[in-house]
Amino acid sequence: MATFRHPGTVLTDHFLTVPLDHDDPAGETIQVYAREVVAPSTTGKPWLVFLQGGPGSAAPRPIGRDSWIDRALDDYRVLLLDQRGTGRSTRISRQSLAGRGSPPAQAEYLAHFRADSIVRDAEILRRHLLGAGTKWTVLGQSFGGFCAVTYLSFAPEGLREALITGGLPGLSARAEDVYRATYPRVAAKNDAHYARYPEDVDAVRAIAAHLREHDVRLPGGGRLTLPAFQALGLALGSSTGSHELHYLTEDAFESAGVLSDAWLSTVEHRLSFVTNPAYPLLHEATYGQGDGATNWAAHRVRAEHPQFDTGDRILFTGEMHYPWQFETDPALAPMREAAELLAARPHWPRLYDAARLGTNEVPVAAAVYYDDMYVDRDLSLGTAAKIAGARVWITNEYEHDALRVTSGAVLDRLIAMNRGEV
Repeated sequence: MATFRHPGTVLTDHFLTVPLDHDDPAGETIQVYAREVVAPSTTGKPWLVFLQGGPGSAAPRPIGRDSWIDRALDDYRVLLLDQRGTGRSTRISRQSLAGRGSPPAQAEYLAHFRADSIVRDAEILRRHLLGAGTKWTVLGQSFGGFCAVTYLSFAPEGLREALITGGLPGLSARAEDVYRATYPRVAAKNDAHYARYPEDVDAVRAIAAHLREHDVRLPGGGRLTLPAFQALGLALGSSTGSHELHYLTEDAFESAGVLSDAWLSTVEHRLSFVTNPAYPLLHEATYGQGDGATNWAAHRVRAEHPQFDTGDRILFTGEMHYPWQFETDPALAPMREAAELLAARPHWPRLYDAARLGTNEVPVAAAVYYDDMYVDRDLSLGTAAKIAGARVWITNEYEHDALRVTSGAVLDRLIAMNRGEV
């Protein structure tokens, strides 16, 4: 257990062995890692465990009291959990999956990396660090908020309170329901982007025409198709994403008919999943519950929104994952068969317990971003109404990444809500 210091903080590494399958505690095990962050001379403060968005993203790597952590450290000992499959926990990667053997074996392994397993990991960690009969606060961002609702459903006895930002899932929404709700929101983000930067209509159209007419290869060998280029719209749901996309599209061509190496390198960095392959592998699985395969829901529902494939303007897509990504991205290609098997998986365990949420006694404060491109506002509000005692702050002041970019203001509001101060 290593401990080191940053300006204003003391950080301690924690590693723990947990079952791969919590229903088979004597079976295969994996490693879970979490980083404790405290202010110097901290004593007696309650614990806050942070659940990162994703799936497939490691917890933040803070340097000192940066971002929301500065506000959290005023009141808590912070624990940054690398959810299973990410960071320094047992990681999902091209190399690690290859060691699992056949694609069916890989898919079966990956099925154990959803919110239900993450919550059970957290409970083992809580008992290990705090002792039996103790409770801690959970802060969930985006997918981490989904995990927090799973926590409230199946292990509320471990929670003293829940803080959720941009992460209230539809309790019974299937994957196709989610995309039917979010495709129109993505289209609206495109409208806002082109209203802000009308010159981008022609710039994007020129790039699209080039991609239709040429076999464009990225520096790492992946193929840049028009649908892949459209996937850059994932950024449109963040606070600065529209501006970043504008700068990217204004600087594409080295000369007439030649896309610049620098531009292609930047695009590759944004599109490649070499650092987080679990995101496209497991994203739709986060909506899988009960009988019925997710079956590439984003791909299927896209056909109901032809404006993304026809029309005068080129529309960018958002947080959608498609089967072609496992052909064009070299980092994902070795996992294609496993991805297909996950998409075809006929049954998934339930992630939420509506009856238990209806009798919830844990204080819950949640921020719902009115124009959120990633997590549908209406689905979120429907869930909030079913969690007994939940307090909700609905705001259009911020985008989905508000926790990260507001220097603790969002977290401060959620803490105050649970204390009855606002």
